Amino acid sequence: MTRRYLEDLQLGETWTTESLTIEADDVIDFGRKFDPQPFHVDPDAARTSLFGGLIASGWHLAALAMRLCVEARMFGETPVVGAGVDELRWLQPVKPGDTVHVKRELVEIQTMPEKPKRGIAKARIDLINQRGEVVMRFYGLTSIPRRPPDGAQ
Repeated sequence: MTRRYLEDLQLGETWTTESLTIEADDVIDFGRKFDPQPFHVDPDAARTSLFGGLIASGWHLAALAMRLCVEARMFGETPVVGAGVDELRWLQPVKPGDTVHVKRELVEIQTMPEKPKRGIAKARIDLINQRGEVVMRFYGLTSIPRRPPDGAQ
């Protein structure tokens, strides 16, 4: 696998990650540590919530999307360095037993005159469940190195 530089990227480029199944224990564990709302941590209370059962925290889903993207090595050997997130939206609840994957599409490439050695790749990141529904969407901004002037890899 090789490094990818800003100059190697193309608008419209897409990647799809492997899938992963959300387990009830993971939902509860994450919820207890980071988002202790009843519908994330208490199966009995969750049954009477508007969701009718346990659901994964949106922050849990964001972390899982990051993991899937990093494991997919979409930029080759180039480390994924986050520069921000725009328009994070949770669109559908994700319940234990759901299987999700990420589809990522490159929507913008920016050079940064104030940082000539780096640029920004903006990608639409969709977390998609086993029914093909987009359950979460955001635009991830990734800082990517520019190709060195001498063309070295």
